Amino acid sequence: MGFPDDVLSQLARRFDVLLPHLNERQRRLLLGQEARLLGHGGVRAVATVAGASETTVRAGVFELEAGDEPLDDGRVRHAGGGRKPIEEIDPDLIPALMALVEPDERGEPMSPLRWTTKSLRHLADELTQRGHRVSPPTVGRLLREAGFSLQGNAKTLEGKQHPDRDAQFRYINEQVKQHQAEGEPVISVDTKKREQLGRLPNPGREWRPKGDPIKVEDHSFFFTGPDVAQAIPYGIYDISANTGWVNVGIDHDTSTFAVASIRRWWQARGSLDYPNASQLLITADAGGSNSYRYRVWKAELAALAAETGLAITVCHFPPGTSKWNKIEHRLFSHVTMNWRGRPLTSHDVVVNTIASTRTRTGLRVEAELDTTSYPLGVTVSKARFAELPIHAHPTHSSWNYTIRPDQATIADQPGVVSADRAQVRAAALRALADPRLTGMTEAELGDLSRRLAPAQAARAEQRMFHQRGGGRRRAKGAGSQRLLCDADRVLITVVYLRQICSQKVLSDMLEVSDFTIGYWIAETRKLLTENQITIPATTLRFTTPAQLHVFLDNDDVPAQRPRISETLSHPALTGMSREELHQMIERLTPLQAARLERLRYERRGGERLPGARGGIFQQKITDAERILATILYQRKVCTRQALSELFEVSPRTIGNTLIDARPLLENDGYNPAPATIRYRNAAALLASISPC
Repeated sequence: MGFPDDVLSQLARRFDVLLPHLNERQRRLLLGQEARLLGHGGVRAVATVAGASETTVRAGVFELEAGDEPLDDGRVRHAGGGRKPIEEIDPDLIPALMALVEPDERGEPMSPLRWTTKSLRHLADELTQRGHRVSPPTVGRLLREAGFSLQGNAKTLEGKQHPDRDAQFRYINEQVKQHQAEGEPVISVDTKKREQLGRLPNPGREWRPKGDPIKVEDHSFFFTGPDVAQAIPYGIYDISANTGWVNVGIDHDTSTFAVASIRRWWQARGSLDYPNASQLLITADAGGSNSYRYRVWKAELAALAAETGLAITVCHFPPGTSKWNKIEHRLFSHVTMNWRGRPLTSHDVVVNTIASTRTRTGLRVEAELDTTSYPLGVTVSKARFAELPIHAHPTHSSWNYTIRPDQATIADQPGVVSADRAQVRAAALRALADPRLTGMTEAELGDLSRRLAPAQAARAEQRMFHQRGGGRRRAKGAGSQRLLCDADRVLITVVYLRQICSQKVLSDMLEVSDFTIGYWIAETRKLLTENQITIPATTLRFTTPAQLHVFLDNDDVPAQRPRISETLSHPALTGMSREELHQMIERLTPLQAARLERLRYERRGGERLPGARGGIFQQKITDAERILATILYQRKVCTRQALSELFEVSPRTIGNTLIDARPLLENDGYNPAPATIRYRNAAALLASISPC
């Protein structure tokens, strides 16, 4: 039946006021009571005015007529009412979900989602395909109830730990406390990640006008090489003063650059903050440009100690523990946050951004640009390094050492200071250019250098073109300076090809790494081969720089290693006549040479490359001597150590000799009878041989 409009309007006003404040059950009961008051047709009228379903209104009427007791506080339905949770309807749902998110732990190593993103949608789709109908929000609820959450990777695995790791941490802590108690400076040093300059994306976000982000390159690849603008921040963090100082280099991250950064810090800040300092404690990583293995690092520190009068103590963190270095989380982390979301377009941007780094705990940072060239390949010879005033600590001496400010030692060691090293190198080049070593006059050597110069320049330009991926980006000569010019590279190649000395001797003389020497020789040798230029060998051999200098000063040729094959070929040692031994050696020597060449071929993976060493120097032990040594060892005449002393090679070389030659003797049918006496050293063996 119909109801007057005023009745319906009054209902609407009451519902508008009351319904928003009622819960589900209260609304249902209110609608049911109003329907009962209206009588026949009230259910439909109330449902229409309230915007509810007739079923809901009718349910309220039934509940009122049933006279149910009021529910407990906070409840809307009777216990057990409403739709059952999906995990109760489908008890196998949660085990199936756990098997997907943890396939290894739950026994499903071949889970379809093992190698895909485990998003809520993917999980819900996979569960539905397995017969567990569920929505992504429900999957999220079930995971949260099971103790799961979205997490990234945790960088906590440090790999294999050094057994002295904790002891070194304690020792560093003791050294820091001791120096701080005495008022001495304590700094933490390290190189921050190398930054390539340009409009390149930088992680992070900054406040900008909406829809106006900073535009950067859509593709960026980090690479180094000629003409690549880059910034190398080397940081010094003063632990006591909570101040930072960053030297921004533009060339290479070398040990010389590292110590130069510390020197610039001392001149700019350290000497002012600690005017009465007599010591300096440096905590550094075990690797990088300040590695405890680098002789250049320690040599440069020795020069700094002599220059400043400071006793410099260095404590290195164990390998794999660089994150515990104070500078990482007290300086570099704040620098990274300061330039987040900002492209580093120039060196000025890098320097100014670093210098503006501040924290609420009082950190203040200064930064400078270092345009000095720090070439690669610089080294310090072992002999020169042994004379430096370095005093190792009793606790793990390789990681902890003190360098005293010994002015006399540094003064007697030209080349220890990087500024003097060029003079030492120039003197060594003058010595190597002696006609007695090169086999040609100064004019002939100059003509050879000028003949190869165009090809050298073309090769260098081609190599740099490939490294930078295109043409020059800076003017010619604007990059880092080379250690040796093209003419000097020709000189050392000539000396090497004449078999005057090894690459190691050249490395020690020139204070350049043997790897760099080998690279220069290989490149120059290719040019000599292409131009059909042959460098004849000489009989002079020098195994140390000292021998070479003695020869140049006094014409004193070092004695060559005597060949004792004739002595060791005595029938009493070999168990055969000299003629039989000679025939065996003649028979097996070609096979030995072929075997060695085959092994080298397999190691190279092909033929020799042009310019490769290719046997410039004679072997320390010849193929014939290898066979003789193997015969003596198989007859148990002497030990490997005795053979090492007899042939003046390392025990490892003797071991390799036995491995190579033994199969040849076995294939030849050699089955010797053991000797009656076994000699423990070379002297006893030689004393037992009577002339025959």
